[in-house]
Amino acid sequence: MSSISALTAGIAGIQKGFDSLNREATRIARSSRGYEDPGYDLSQSLVYMKVAKVQTAASARVVEVSGQMLGTLLDIKV
Repeated sequence: MSSISALTAGIAGIQKGFDSLNREATRIARSSRGYEDPGYDLSQSLVYMKVAKVQTAASARVVEVSGQMLGTLLDIKV
């Protein structure tokens, strides 16, 4: 995998994590106002938010390492 595609995958992972966090936060807010299905389990959204947090952190690490790799490649090239 090239460093550019790894960087792109990392950024996409961060965006997906943020989207998931926003979706679950909206479900929690709707639930607290009584708009969500009465059988809705709040703990499910909390688990999904934790998963999204870990995914976002891992993707951020991919972006960080890709940037370091690009920097190293530029240092070697110059």
